Amino acid sequence: MPTDPAILRQAMRFWTTGVTIVTATANNVSHGMTVSSFTSVSLEPPQILISLAQNTRTHDLVEKSRMFGVTILSIGQEEISNRFAGRVPDELDRLAGLETFTLVSGAPLLRNGLAWLDCHVVSTIVSGLHTLFIAEVLAAQSAPTGAPLVYFNQGYTKI
Repeated sequence: MPTDPAILRQAMRFWTTGVTIVTATANNVSHGMTVSSFTSVSLEPPQILISLAQNTRTHDLVEKSRMFGVTILSIGQEEISNRFAGRVPDELDRLAGLETFTLVSGAPLLRNGLAWLDCHVVSTIVSGLHTLFIAEVLAAQSAPTGAPLVYFNQGYTKI
């Protein structure tokens, strides 16, 4: 018997995570979303994994371009996390007014984060209503210092 989604959601609130913004560009359209389902897969070859809901604009752009960027947010970037978590509707430009840059793929990355990964999708796995994107890291950068934005039990906290 499957677990009730509300019970699973309640339990998962106690999983402490960092916060990332995943961005992609396809056909001259750029978009992004807040993603906590992100992890390192391998250092050799350099690979990471993200999980995106299939009904999102970001999912569609990653699927089309096979490229995406990951910005690991720093403490004090709660407003950006909230903006990309849906407080700015999916059909609007969430990147408007934010300073961005690119590395290799052309996917926008957000300034003032802790780290940035530019990625090329090498494998996908459809699971339920999500797609797992396994990607090769084409380029990576990190800030010299800083503290991460951390999410726990429906709120931001400090380590």
